[in-house]
Amino acid sequence: MNSRLPSREQAIELLRKNNCPPEVIRHCEAVADLALEIAQKLQNKGLKVDMHLVEAGALLHDIGRSKSHSVDHGLVGAEIVLSVGLPEALARIIKRHVGGGITEQEATYFGWPKDVYVPETLEEKIVSYADKRIDNGKRVPIEMEIARLSAEHKEAAERVRNLHEEITILQGN
Repeated sequence: MNSRLPSREQAIELLRKNNCPPEVIRHCEAVADLALEIAQKLQNKGLKVDMHLVEAGALLHDIGRSKSHSVDHGLVGAEIVLSVGLPEALARIIKRHVGGGITEQEATYFGWPKDVYVPETLEEKIVSYADKRIDNGKRVPIEMEIARLSAEHKEAAERVRNLHEEITILQGN
């Protein structure tokens, strides 16, 4: 692949080539569908959103699960897409989608390289948010994910709540 973004079919093929389990691929497709709906609403509100980047990022956000089911799957996934020549903007979506973002302090705790692991661009935020709204291939209320995270990691729950509020306000809901 070259530095252009992959089509939906190419992204799914890349997931398969990397031996992502079928349930991960179904999850990624559901996240992509929701992310594109959100992105379209934001575009309709006059915001500039790269729809192709959102779709590719959502489809490939969990490609790292082919090698890791830990919190580092975002970091692993970013390395995979860069290794096949895909754009840095795509790798950033993958690297920054986990848990509504990973703080610098958390990244240090995990022993990760110094970098930004919190979604910054609109495309990164849309994919991270859509990911939190899909469970077992189905859309779920964001409150379910926030409640689940609250039991394990209150800071992550708060980041997801803030992301939800930001996306909701941008959509005009």
